[in-house]
Amino acid sequence: MNDATDMDLLREYADRHSESAFAALVSRHVNLVYAAALRKTGSPDAAEEITQGVFIILAQKAGRIAPKTILPGWLYQTARLTACSFLKSEARRARREQEAYMQTEPGTTALDETWTQLAPLLEDAMGQLGEKERDMVVLRFFGNKSFPKMATASGLSENAAQKRVHGALEKLHRYFAKRGVSSTTAIIAGAFGANSAQAAPIGLAKSVAAIAITKGAAAGTSTLTLIKGALKLMAWTKAKMAIVSGAAVLLTVGTTTITVKEIQAHKTYPWQVGSLSWEEFLKTPLQVRILSTKFPNDLGAGGQESSDEGKESKFIGIKATFPTIIQTAFQVKYSDRIVYQAELPQGEYDFIANLPHGSPAALQEEIKNKFGLVGTFETVETNVFLLKVKSPNPSGLRPSTTTPGSTRTWPSKILCDGGAISALAMQLEIGPLKIPVIDQIGLKGTFDFDLEWDERSNPDSLKQALLAQLGLELVPSHAPIEMLVVEKEK
Repeated sequence: MNDATDMDLLREYADRHSESAFAALVSRHVNLVYAAALRKTGSPDAAEEITQGVFIILAQKAGRIAPKTILPGWLYQTARLTACSFLKSEARRARREQEAYMQTEPGTTALDETWTQLAPLLEDAMGQLGEKERDMVVLRFFGNKSFPKMATASGLSENAAQKRVHGALEKLHRYFAKRGVSSTTAIIAGAFGANSAQAAPIGLAKSVAAIAITKGAAAGTSTLTLIKGALKLMAWTKAKMAIVSGAAVLLTVGTTTITVKEIQAHKTYPWQVGSLSWEEFLKTPLQVRILSTKFPNDLGAGGQESSDEGKESKFIGIKATFPTIIQTAFQVKYSDRIVYQAELPQGEYDFIANLPHGSPAALQEEIKNKFGLVGTFETVETNVFLLKVKSPNPSGLRPSTTTPGSTRTWPSKILCDGGAISALAMQLEIGPLKIPVIDQIGLKGTFDFDLEWDERSNPDSLKQALLAQLGLELVPSHAPIEMLVVEKEK
């Protein structure tokens, strides 16, 4: 199996449940996953558990990973997000373990000064890259691939692969420089090549493969909890890529009774950074601001996240467009349900509203005071699609036992693992249709499905795919819909 590609082995496992194929994949990539987890957590024990969790997730999703996926990049991103989930739930313990590890682990004194500065920042920095750039960095430096092999794996030319790596290094250099690491792209590349590899403990690949092929049935409670958090974070990241193109950060946190104090205005603020941890955000002084972005020509940061604590919302956004700020302030789930009757400010903005109560209203007030814009919700008769069942029991819609559920969207694909079919209406509205979709499916429970279409060759392919794959139809209609109307203050 040494000559088989990653995707050949994955298909062999997904289609024929080949344990030997899956074990070969684990053996091939266990060092990559373990090294990323170890860098992020600083704990060998945590890195082993994260590695186990990553390959369980791979086993669970084996049949639904797109054929053109660069598997090392997918595994790296999954390891990074799983490690983030681990640190989020055990932040204090992880910090203590990292300090102890860096002081006691043999060989750390051999790390050069640059790598010592880069290593704690690396996974967060990689999170700021696009998927294609991150894949190239993983292949080149973590997988030690030559440019010809990278070209074969990615379908790019060697020149394009080199340009993508160079562009990624430039962005990483700017990210590190903003955090006080003095280096060049050449130094960063050299440090990556010399230090990013980390051999997993002997026997880890065998034990991981044995547990992963059970898809978590043989895993311990802590690992299952870790996987649950990682899947939630993975689903959020996919949703962010599909929905929040303006790169805003939405944080929903628990309520606290704190007195709001006015903070003296100045040009830039500590929260205006490319990456702000959850703990740092919670410690940020209370304020409501909308400022021209601090990163007009830079990579910036973005995403959205929510916690299960309380119902009060707090927001922070970096390099966000004004429609994103409007959607955030008024808590509008669907961007197509906003009607703009006034010209919006152009450019990108950094914004924050982190009051213990009433952050949405406070952000709305800031929009009115600073830009003279107000929003009101009105019921408008408009064009809609009704999503209905046309053919019961289609082969593409399968009852699911997967938990927790997730739904992910690409430009011409919607993939659901253990999600409510009612969520499909939302994905269609915020994705390809961009007009209100009313759910009239009525099916209960959770389902797995993989909906694909190709509008480039056939404008009706989405409707045809819905009917052929899921037994659903889109019926054009009119209905009263609540819309947010944004206009100049009168």
